[in-house]
Amino acid sequence: MKNTDNKTHDKIERSIADIDWVSYQKRQFTPSPAAWEDQVLYFLMLDRFSDGKEKSYLDNSGSPVLTGTTPQFQFDRDAYKADRKQWAAQGNRWLGGTLKGLASKIGYLKRLGVSAIWISPVFKQMPKDEYSYHGYAIQNFLDIDPRFGCRQDLQDLVDTAHAQGIYVILDIIFNHSGDVFAYDADRYVTDDGHGGHYMDPRWDNRSYRVKGYRNADGKAEVPFARIDLAVHPEAWPDQAIWPEELQDTDNFTCKGRISNWDYDPEFREGDFITLKDIDHGRHDYNAEGKRIIDNFYPSKALTTFCDIYKFWIAFADIDGYRIDTVKHMEPGATRYFTAVVQEYAQSLGKENFYLIGEITGGREFAFNLMETTGLNAALGIDEIPDKLEYLAKGYRDPQSYFSLFRNSVLVGKGSHTWYGKHIVTLFDDHDQVRKGENKARFCGDTINHGYAHLSAVVALNLTTMGIPCLYYGTEQAFNGAGDNDRYLRECMFGGKFGSLQSTDRHFFNEAHEIYRLIADINQIRKERLALRRGRQYLRQISESGEAGTFGLPHMIGDRILSVVPWSRIFDNHEIVLAVNTDIDKPRTAWVTIDNALHGDKSQFLECIYSTDRVQIGSAIKIEVRNGKAVHLTVPPGGFVIYE
Repeated sequence: MKNTDNKTHDKIERSIADIDWVSYQKRQFTPSPAAWEDQVLYFLMLDRFSDGKEKSYLDNSGSPVLTGTTPQFQFDRDAYKADRKQWAAQGNRWLGGTLKGLASKIGYLKRLGVSAIWISPVFKQMPKDEYSYHGYAIQNFLDIDPRFGCRQDLQDLVDTAHAQGIYVILDIIFNHSGDVFAYDADRYVTDDGHGGHYMDPRWDNRSYRVKGYRNADGKAEVPFARIDLAVHPEAWPDQAIWPEELQDTDNFTCKGRISNWDYDPEFREGDFITLKDIDHGRHDYNAEGKRIIDNFYPSKALTTFCDIYKFWIAFADIDGYRIDTVKHMEPGATRYFTAVVQEYAQSLGKENFYLIGEITGGREFAFNLMETTGLNAALGIDEIPDKLEYLAKGYRDPQSYFSLFRNSVLVGKGSHTWYGKHIVTLFDDHDQVRKGENKARFCGDTINHGYAHLSAVVALNLTTMGIPCLYYGTEQAFNGAGDNDRYLRECMFGGKFGSLQSTDRHFFNEAHEIYRLIADINQIRKERLALRRGRQYLRQISESGEAGTFGLPHMIGDRILSVVPWSRIFDNHEIVLAVNTDIDKPRTAWVTIDNALHGDKSQFLECIYSTDRVQIGSAIKIEVRNGKAVHLTVPPGGFVIYE
């Protein structure tokens, strides 16, 4: 179903009551995938991905495009040409990526082996906010930001993706809105550093007075109440907050910004700096003062948000949501939202609509919150990206990474049943909270020679347990680094803020060696169920192969320079994989394999992939050592697969 008449603001619903549900639900909806652990996700920031003006790339059908204006980046002549200070200054503002631009690159993603794209928030931002390119400062939850395009563009994008077999996950927010109103604060004076002072409303468990909703220029001149358009016709579409159900003043907690991000209830009730916190409802409490999760009473705001995000499923045939800042919401609110949205998706034939929660913190907190709320998967568990990145670079013990997926005491289930389906794994992302003020993409770590280890970390991410997610630009070895999130958000289309400190050069290069490596691994992963759903075992190694010398690979001092092997086993089929954390020379080791699965008829394992292509197709003999073992070699900083 196409809704071309929705291109003007006059056709955008101003209220939930205006939605014609019957009309939107008439279309044929795309069924959910049978198993999300079979998918490979790709996370992109829409403003930084494509503006549709590139040339010398392959279109969705694989044909060359020569009509654009932005040429492809050439490393030997384009790197580091921009002035660092001027280049960096551009990275904190809107730069021009669009929904149409993304739609034109679906073929690029398909050929990379991506099967689901996770898109940063696309909804309408505060009109004069120069810095909300990230999408998290929403002013109208029922419209698309015009800098990204229009609602029809979102429909067209999803249709294009589905035609290529790619699912679409939208990043959504209902913990907070944009900076839609201003406080009339009466406490907490802060020095501005320039001889002046200002009122800085900070959380202290008391509400603040509100001056008013902001107008299109950002001034708090609109009454803080449900807006009567007969009295204030200028309020539509750029003033206050929309849809109109969100304008009621009791929708907001109005308690000021969070100062202590770990103190409960402050981190649940406070504002995300200037972003205004939504009141989701309340729990009953037992005699010990603990929340009774089953006794949760949703607010009008929460039920409105349920309707908002039901609408987007129906409107655009969305396949899943990534829910922002789950930690900062009441568990009952998340559970209520999850139940409502999943039931609605099922009514449209999307039986496995996926809800991925951003749950910062450790595994135990994430597991408990997921079990409580019914979310399908967790993203943001800080141990995973840290151990992925630094294992590949040789600075984490392999057991510390592989044990993340085998703690059956923690999850109360078998080692291969929970994490594979419910954890999204990635090593680069858009904010890297774990790194504080020293942020860097994997390849931006020049001290530890990030690029030389990139093949190994990509292999670990794509072939170990969990639902793998690639961050845009990784396939082109983006190397952003600095003291601000902007350095992690370079433009694929170049513009004023291209990666490698370049400008006006795009990076849709399908011949790049990392793009090719990812595409090859993804194809092998797609063809072998064991790499998507199999049990996982870190394997013992030995240099000599003699009895008594086998053991799990481990750090010596503060570094491990070694073969790190593991197996994936599914239905009595074993695949053996290994990376080399040493980037200076190949490493060889005897690697233990499953003793029971390899009888007389499987005397050899064949190399089906290697970063040294000479190895592909070669065979290694299975010998009786430590049960059974094979003698394999991994190229410097490389990766091999045997079966």
